[in-house]
Amino acid sequence: MSTGPTGTSTPRAGAGEERIAAAFRDHEGAAALMPYIMGGYPDPSVSRDIAKAYVDGGADLVELGVPYSDPLADGPVVHAAGTDALNAGVTVDDVFELGEQLAADVPVVLMTYANIVLRPGIEAFAARMRDAGFSGLIVPDLPIGEDSADVVAACDAAGIAFVPLVAPSTTEARVAEVRSAARGFLYAVSVTGTTGERASLSDQFEEVIRRAKTAGAGDGAAADVPVGLGFGIANGEHAAQAAAAGADGVIVGSRLVRAAGEDDPVAAVSAVMADLASGLGR
Repeated sequence: MSTGPTGTSTPRAGAGEERIAAAFRDHEGAAALMPYIMGGYPDPSVSRDIAKAYVDGGADLVELGVPYSDPLADGPVVHAAGTDALNAGVTVDDVFELGEQLAADVPVVLMTYANIVLRPGIEAFAARMRDAGFSGLIVPDLPIGEDSADVVAACDAAGIAFVPLVAPSTTEARVAEVRSAARGFLYAVSVTGTTGERASLSDQFEEVIRRAKTAGAGDGAAADVPVGLGFGIANGEHAAQAAAAGADGVIVGSRLVRAAGEDDPVAAVSAVMADLASGLGR
């Protein structure tokens, strides 16, 4: 067992989906709060301090990103942070070390790309996540279906929740298919495109969440899983709007990564977390 940012012990391996379910069920306020952190940015030591600030700031879950050279879904802020981390020598091992420490306090959902998962072998990667105490896995360039079947099976065997994504452009039939395969929660993308802050989003939230929650619900096949809304949410007002539209969780990335690049990153991310928590009625 390892010790997390607040000094507690890493949970038992294989409890991922259960921990995610509890986080969505037992959160304070209007919706669960899930901040994103780029592993190793701006450096491994400060990254650990930021992780602690997330826990102290009321994070119910944390999405942990692996720096990657060719990120499909990352907007400019997150992409730049990943590039800086890679240039500073941050490795997958460094990210796993951070995740293991963080998992002692909150469920950690790893966000990475297919090549990182496939290179060491699917079963080996899933087992490593299990042993480090991770709860879930997001792979945006590995859609639900034939291409992802082996990864999902390995995650199931390891007790890791494979979390798929749906976008506004996803057809109703495809949303139902993805929702039926979701473990832990369904990641609903609020806008078409990459991550990044937007000025106005509230008019899109309700329809995106409605489709994510109801597509296929009448056929008896769709899974009853929470819906986390992400991409573009940047402040407490956005978070409140997402919760009011029916989101079970609010996922915030670029705004927090931008704060992590400021002169006093811990103070900056703590201020953003306080704003988000306030918007969710904490």
